[in-house]
Amino acid sequence: MISYDLDKMLFTVPADKHSPEELTAILKAHPEIKFISVVGIDVGGHDTDEKIPVEEFLSDIPKFLTHGVQTDGSSVVLPKIANLSNAKVDIIPDTTVNWFVDHNFNYADPETGLPVGTLRIPSSLVHNDSTRVGSRVILRDAIDNFKEDLMDLLRENPYVFEHMDPEISSADDIEEIVITAATELEFWVKTPDDDADREQLSTAQMLKEQYWKRTTGPVRTALEETLLILQRYGFDMEMGHKEVGGVKAKLGNSGAYDHVMEQLEIDWKYSTAVQAADNENHIKYVVRDIFRTYGLEVTFMAKPMEGVAGNGEHTHMGVAARLKNGKMINMFSPADPDKDYMSPIGFGGLMGILQNYDVINPFVSSSIDSLNRLKPGYEAPVCTVTSLGHSAKLPSRNRTVLVGLVREYGNKMATRFELRAPNPKSNTYLVLAASFMAMLDGIKEALEHGKIPAELEKSVSKAYGEEDYYLDADRMYRTELDVFDQFTEEERAKYFGKSPRTVWENLQAFKEHPDKLEIFKRDEVMSDLVLASYEDAILSQWSTELTNRVIPNVMEVVRACVKCHDDMESVDYDRYYWGKIDELRNELGRDKLESDCLLTRIVKALDRKDFGTASQLQIEMQEKVEELRNLYIIYKKNLF
Repeated sequence: MISYDLDKMLFTVPADKHSPEELTAILKAHPEIKFISVVGIDVGGHDTDEKIPVEEFLSDIPKFLTHGVQTDGSSVVLPKIANLSNAKVDIIPDTTVNWFVDHNFNYADPETGLPVGTLRIPSSLVHNDSTRVGSRVILRDAIDNFKEDLMDLLRENPYVFEHMDPEISSADDIEEIVITAATELEFWVKTPDDDADREQLSTAQMLKEQYWKRTTGPVRTALEETLLILQRYGFDMEMGHKEVGGVKAKLGNSGAYDHVMEQLEIDWKYSTAVQAADNENHIKYVVRDIFRTYGLEVTFMAKPMEGVAGNGEHTHMGVAARLKNGKMINMFSPADPDKDYMSPIGFGGLMGILQNYDVINPFVSSSIDSLNRLKPGYEAPVCTVTSLGHSAKLPSRNRTVLVGLVREYGNKMATRFELRAPNPKSNTYLVLAASFMAMLDGIKEALEHGKIPAELEKSVSKAYGEEDYYLDADRMYRTELDVFDQFTEEERAKYFGKSPRTVWENLQAFKEHPDKLEIFKRDEVMSDLVLASYEDAILSQWSTELTNRVIPNVMEVVRACVKCHDDMESVDYDRYYWGKIDELRNELGRDKLESDCLLTRIVKALDRKDFGTASQLQIEMQEKVEELRNLYIIYKKNLF
């Protein structure tokens, strides 16, 4: 339990309090803050952290804010950009966003009795004194480009104002375009060293025994304390609740709960795009720290356990305009919400995501874990398709689609998109950057073709094989049906496109759709070098993880499937299933003089950089491991 006086603690230094004089006064008033850390985000989504004594920062704040600190290319993931012969990378503070204090709740400052704190400053990465690089920079540039180009489009296509909120009549009414975003954070929490019973978890999930149920014991306390602490940071928490996954904790003989295995979700209000990504980055650290004080482990993995619901991170995106008269209007909202779902800007943005999702997807699902989550049956999207609702007056939430339109009848500001594919380990900076650049492409096409809401609704609702001015003919893009139950696997692939099964397949979109990749290159938001750097980083991550993490884990599964019956007392049923199990075990993990097992073949393919073969073998491995697990469950159930 956190017993510190929270009223005396500093949590946030707002964006308007970053002058040297104000920073000096704030830090001297909070001597428990002992360190400064600059937080740069590389193309792999990793953030930097270091401990710079606060006295060093206070000695020359202007210099620190201008020049930051220096690191080298080996400290960050920037392949093809920062290499051994050209490795100078500076981390420069961003003074336009909020800064957060990272509290060490396990270490009290002797002087103040408050936890020792580190002021974490979101920052830009600068390579070789000239080029700003990394995920935060890409998002910042994407948002700047979106705002600038959208203003140009509004001036050049004034017809659009006839189909928007009547509060706005021309581009001259706009003071500023505001890009908004928010994420929903799901995570699993458990007591250390406890292994999951997949059957119990799966049964509890199907019966919805945990969904939105009351939390108990240390999980309840940790969740409540987390929400209260996050409120102190100014994150405007909306709720925390149990998700669909989990089983009831057990009260042990000692009076403490053990065998905790639960899935939770926390939500907070939207912010501007870069700030939203920074907020999420810090919130995950706070969640981990608070739950650990209660002896609970937290995982943000997309699919920590097969056969059970994974962790999603639904990402909400919107576009607003602050008018010169001070009013804020939603640029997605139509002039007549009884008649139309969205304005041309809203429809264009949605269609931009759908048309270009092939090249957005590598930024959304960039790991083995992320693609393991995107399988039918777990409320995770498997198709590039949207849902608008049953009618303009009757909003709905189809939870089986990739990107949904979120609306509240009578609340114009609520209209936004919900991208359901991201997970807590997705790089939110790049997910937002790619999505908004794709939106801009769709908006540009819609406005330059003079399209009105009725025409755009017809486009996004087009039938398979129907020609369109923007969307592909051989695809469908909208359904109000359950994608999993109302379409077969073959129909989903035909109508909505085939989903990538591996990271390698996902990255192939960059080569297969070079025309779509051009949308990211507008005004050098993502240069060819940056895209190549990202591709190299993700490919290296996939190869390394497959070799050093996934394959050893599979071998553990193979070795855990041991013979449990006595041949003298067994029945033919036992011998039959054990024979199939043993055959799979050998096929997966045992080499012979004349042939390699499946796992060895994967490693050898990766060693010779034959990534296409490795990808196909990975799919085969996953299928055989799932078959092995299921057979072993059947086999064990028949034994006395």
